Amino acid sequence: MARTIETSITEEDMKIEGSLRPRYLSEYIGQEKIKANLRVYIDAARQRGDSLDHALFYGPPGLGKTTLAGIIANEMGVNMKITSGPAIEKPGEIAAILNNLSEGDILFVDEIHRLNRQVEEVLYPAMEDFAIDIMIGKGSSARSIRLDLPKFTLVGATTRAGMLTAPLRDRFGMIHRLEFYTVKELQQIVKHSARILEVDIDEGGALELARRSRGTPRLANRILKRVRDFAQVKYDGAITEEIARTALDLMDVDRLGLDHVDRNMLSTMILKFQGGPVGLDTLAAAIGEDAGTIEDVYEPFLIQNGLLNRTPRGRVATEAAYRHMGYPVPEKDE
Repeated sequence: MARTIETSITEEDMKIEGSLRPRYLSEYIGQEKIKANLRVYIDAARQRGDSLDHALFYGPPGLGKTTLAGIIANEMGVNMKITSGPAIEKPGEIAAILNNLSEGDILFVDEIHRLNRQVEEVLYPAMEDFAIDIMIGKGSSARSIRLDLPKFTLVGATTRAGMLTAPLRDRFGMIHRLEFYTVKELQQIVKHSARILEVDIDEGGALELARRSRGTPRLANRILKRVRDFAQVKYDGAITEEIARTALDLMDVDRLGLDHVDRNMLSTMILKFQGGPVGLDTLAAAIGEDAGTIEDVYEPFLIQNGLLNRTPRGRVATEAAYRHMGYPVPEKDE
C-alpha cells in the first residue's frame, strides 16, 4: 500500500514542486542558519568574481536539498546541471559532464553517496585542481593527459552522509545538515504554496496540515494537494481546520503525522517485543519491511519526536509511543 507520507520524491511531487520551489534565499522558509551562512558565502564569491566553494547538503529526504542547489545557481547567476550518483556508471561519463560545464556552473549530484569508486576518483582532481586525468591508448602505449576544467561548484546531496568516503567528504568546503522544519515554518510554507496553487485556506487549516507533515515541506505540499481535492469535491473548496482534520483522518495520517506503517512498527514493538529492545533485522522481518528503509525512512522522524530510541541492544519504544498508541505504560522495575 502506497504511503501518503512517503518522503522520497514521487512523480506527482515532480509535477507540482517546480512551481512551488523558492528561487532565491529571500523566498526560502526555514533552515535559518544555513541560509545565513550561504548568504555570506554567495555574497563573498560574487564580490570576488569567483566560483562558490563545493557544498554538501545532507539530511532526511524532502527537506530542500535540491531546492537549495537551485537557489545557489540563481543567486550566483549561473546554470545548474543535475545528475545523480546511480546514473553515472563510468568514469568517462562524469568526465564528459565536467567537460561540458561553463565557468562558475553548478553541478548538482543527488544521492552522491552512491557514486562508484572509479567515478569518485575522477572527481578528486576535478574538485581540488579543476582538472581531470584521461588515459589515452591501451597497454604499453597508454598515456595519461590532463584536461583543464572551468571553475565549477559541485553541490552534493545525500540522505546517508555516513556512507560518503572520507576523501570525498573532505573535499567539500561547506557541509550543512538540513533539520526537520518546525510547525510554524511549515504553516508558512503551506500558506505560500496555497497562494501559488490558488487554494483558499485559513490559519487553522494551514496549522493542521503543518502539524501532520512530519517536519517535511515535500509532505506539506503533497498533503495540501490531496486535501484541496477533498475540499473541492466534498465542500465549497475552502480548507478549514475541520475539513483538514477530517480529510487527513480519512487518509490515515494521525495528529503526529504517523501513518499505518509507523503505527504498525510501534505496535509490533510494544505487543510482540514488550517495547524492546529489539534488533533492526528482527523488527524488519516482523513488519515485512527492509531494514535499510526502516533506518533511513521511518526511524528519523520517530526518534526526533521521542517515540523511539536506538540503544546498543536494539530499538526501544518510549513511554510517549505507548501513550500515543493507546497502550498502558509498563511500570518500571525498582
